[in-house]
Amino acid sequence: MEGSFIFKFMRHPLIAHRPALFSLIYLISALLGLIGVGHGEPTSTGIPKKKVVFIAGNPSHRPGEHEHRAGCMLLANQLNESGLPIQAVVSTGGWPKDESIFNGASAVVIYSDGGRSHPAIKHLAELEKMAQAGIGIGCIHYAVEIPKGDPGEALLDLLGGYFETNWSVNPHWEGFFKLPKHAVTRGIQDFKIRDEWYYHMRFQENGVGVTPILSALPPPETLSRPDGPHEGNPEVRAAVLERKELQHTFWVYERPATRGAGRAFGFTGGHYHKNWQQDNYRRIVLNAIAWIANFNIPENGVPSKTPTDEEMSANLDQKS
Repeated sequence: MEGSFIFKFMRHPLIAHRPALFSLIYLISALLGLIGVGHGEPTSTGIPKKKVVFIAGNPSHRPGEHEHRAGCMLLANQLNESGLPIQAVVSTGGWPKDESIFNGASAVVIYSDGGRSHPAIKHLAELEKMAQAGIGIGCIHYAVEIPKGDPGEALLDLLGGYFETNWSVNPHWEGFFKLPKHAVTRGIQDFKIRDEWYYHMRFQENGVGVTPILSALPPPETLSRPDGPHEGNPEVRAAVLERKELQHTFWVYERPATRGAGRAFGFTGGHYHKNWQQDNYRRIVLNAIAWIANFNIPENGVPSKTPTDEEMSANLDQKS
């Protein structure tokens, strides 16, 4: 891909008739824009790879649900086979015992249970140091929830939003998503899919730095449960049932310079492992992971082949 890009770039009419030095400057700039800035392992061409560290949580829920290990390994494999200069590694069983895995990382992605079982709940200060260094932070599904208070404020600062109990809700419903124009949506088509799409998330005040990616108006039946920490509350009922406000189930965040100026995302889907086989669903998350690693997403998105049934069934946790 890189060779093809260089060839097309040098053949561009705006470049071909410029002095050689000017063309070289443009070429170098284009290559830097294509691969971003990173300090990972070099490729065979000497271009450093972006290192992405996945933290997979412990086994949870029924078979086919909250498949943290299998999901992380699937996404990591997709990134490693994309042909892009990305090196993805997976740590299973919660927070890594050997933290040297973070050395050289451009992004950290957590896919795990949340609340008081969140693997980062005792390591939020470490995540904050990573964010201050410009490392991207991403959380998938339950990992966007952490207890309200100091942990919630910390995750809010890291991700730009989080699941706050007695404010956010976690129903299962089919979302139909019309996509905005953003680097994360490159190569992705509008799609619909059923998942446990959390919504009415707690975002930064006035949404500063937050860009919604997947938004929809949930159907009324998503609020059919009595009020509870995850089930409903007067504020979410007013927002959805009365004001008909679109709810954001996936967002990206650009942190201010005072907090490291890095990137982050929160993806509330990921309950059903089978959903990763849906191309638009999987690929928009792959794009987001590459984006928080400060990678310039290709026009058609991160290359990704539909996983086979065998690949989907690999690495599933043994659950009774």
